Amino acid sequence: MSLLVETRDLHKRFGGIHAVRGVSLKVHRGEVLGFLGPNGAGKTTTMRMITGFLEATEGSAWVDGVNVALDPLRAKTRMGYLPEGAPCYPDMRVEEFLAFIARARGFRGADLQARVERSIEAVNLTLVRKQTFETLSKGYRRRTGIAQALLHDPPVLIMDEPTDGLDPNQKFEVRALIRRLGKERAVILSTHLLEEVEAVCTRAVIINRGVVVFDGTPTAMDALAPASVKVNRLDHVFRQLTTSDESGGRA
Repeated sequence: MSLLVETRDLHKRFGGIHAVRGVSLKVHRGEVLGFLGPNGAGKTTTMRMITGFLEATEGSAWVDGVNVALDPLRAKTRMGYLPEGAPCYPDMRVEEFLAFIARARGFRGADLQARVERSIEAVNLTLVRKQTFETLSKGYRRRTGIAQALLHDPPVLIMDEPTDGLDPNQKFEVRALIRRLGKERAVILSTHLLEEVEAVCTRAVIINRGVVVFDGTPTAMDALAPASVKVNRLDHVFRQLTTSDESGGRA
């Protein structure tokens, strides 16, 4: 498998707050990596450094072999990014918004229209393509956000809480879409839900207080919080990891 995302010893400080502390990752084509952690753990900050929306205080990130800090525009052509909340202009129709993003990425004419049509088809937006963003359900808003991330057919997808706020049916549909997209790409998605990783991901990374405390398969992660733990499974995982770390080892 080809290496598509790499970070080396990423740090981010906001004044006296050390939000991310030496995060190193490698993500290959065909991997769907679930990036877990509680609120404030450093997930979104790490992803923003990978995408180039935040400058790292220390360390480096590469996307498809391109150094994000040294060549940010080229790096961004190699990735699609779905930020938290899938922001959009509320009065734009779906197809207008996608065309706007395609023009911003430099596409014109027949190529632009072809890319819009492919993205609409890829995420099943045909029924709502004429609707304005403000009239869409949360599920279709997330789909529209994923569609704009796919317009330039990037080898890397980075998604921040892609199913946040969706109902169970919408979550099922978006997760199925992510699994399909991840077959030919490297996908990183942040979440605070263990069930998300179990349903979608081939690999799990847990970050807490800016530090990676677990990197392994969903099966290995699940062993830390078996199904018998019905409530607060993520809290149970953190207790297990904290105990391991305090006794001299880290998962």
